[in-house]
Amino acid sequence: MNLRHCILYLYLALIVGIGVAGGLFFLDARAEYTRLTAIQAENKRRVAEAETRLKYQEQVLERMRTDPAYLEKVIRSKLGYTAPNEFKFRFSEN
Repeated sequence: MNLRHCILYLYLALIVGIGVAGGLFFLDARAEYTRLTAIQAENKRRVAEAETRLKYQEQVLERMRTDPAYLEKVIRSKLGYTAPNEFKFRFSEN
């Protein structure tokens, strides 16, 4: 083998090495992109759920501000309040 063939093989090995390293870098970047895309989809789903829950809570709050009968119903059911002339019976749930 002469010097020209050795240099040619050296350049060929160098090019193949750079190509393999670039391919591995691309595969790693692709895996990271796929992972981040999945995280983004999950976060979008969670934001949509939170926005739906917020919209419902805003409707309930507005109804509590404007509807005294609904407010009384909520206070009685959540806090267990009764009027002074009423009795509340509690039964065990066995």
